[in-house]
Amino acid sequence: MHVIACPHARWKLIDKDFMMVTGGTVSGAGVPTGPDPRTPSAHQLRLFVALAEELHFSRAAARLFITQSALSQQIKDLERRLGVQLFDRSSRTVALTPQGRVLLADARGVVTAMDRLSHNASTQARRLSGRLVVGTVGAEAAMPYTRAVLSLLHARHPQVRIDVRSLHLADHFDALFRHDIDVVFLRPPVPDGIEVQQLATEDRLACLPASDPLAYRARITLAQLADRPVIDVPPQVPRVWWDFWAVDPRPDGTPVRYGPVASDVEGLLHLVARGEGMCFLPAAARDLFPRPGASYVAVTDLPPSTAGLAWLRSNRTEPLIEAVAGAARCMASA
Repeated sequence: MHVIACPHARWKLIDKDFMMVTGGTVSGAGVPTGPDPRTPSAHQLRLFVALAEELHFSRAAARLFITQSALSQQIKDLERRLGVQLFDRSSRTVALTPQGRVLLADARGVVTAMDRLSHNASTQARRLSGRLVVGTVGAEAAMPYTRAVLSLLHARHPQVRIDVRSLHLADHFDALFRHDIDVVFLRPPVPDGIEVQQLATEDRLACLPASDPLAYRARITLAQLADRPVIDVPPQVPRVWWDFWAVDPRPDGTPVRYGPVASDVEGLLHLVARGEGMCFLPAAARDLFPRPGASYVAVTDLPPSTAGLAWLRSNRTEPLIEAVAGAARCMASA
């Protein structure tokens, strides 16, 4: 063992032979650190592989975007570190030595592994994490496109925690504007400031009290519903949305007569079943919201509805919004 002096009259013991082997430094705890000077760098191995494939310094240097002299110097340093000659050089030719041919496969393996490591690290760095709060209205949480979008988002970004919340008719737009939720699965139209990715198109049905004479017909028209009051929604709900769902005005320009107010789907169906008004709902409601006292009837001249994923236009560039919007676009185009 060899004793050397340290500042402040402190003494450290270093195994001189070990230091000769590793070429490292010594930490404050006496533990050797630092790289072994005989170990080639991944960069040097990449240069070695390129030169072995080109067998021409000028072409290899151009491929690697370095100067020929820099390539030559790095190869010499690599040979010094490995303790073997890798190439036979002459004024006209470059050829691998027998040792170079043996080591080339290992060098390629290291370069491939480093490329794979770099790619995987980049992929992991791009993975999102955090919490995405997703709102749903009515039965949107149960719809196949909702499940497909959220499943794709989870597959692409498994570190994102998805929190699904059920919203009332009265507050699903307000929840978005208040930033209580990040996105919402809903039925357009939407007010200004909100963007929508359309996901599906679906017929609308009239939901009538079972006591209504039209309730058990196979098909009816909007004109036949002209005198039926339509259940209304609270004033905070954008009228552009409810006017569409109430079909107000009707095709002939007649305004709709409104009945009592409901804040959610259950309240809406309760009022219909009591005979206090009617409403229009997506066709899926027939299966998802069957209720005693309410009947669903097809309307021949009622335009269909669309389903979509919505977010605030001002938030469109946020990473989580971009991620779920991308999943929605992918699902919609499938």
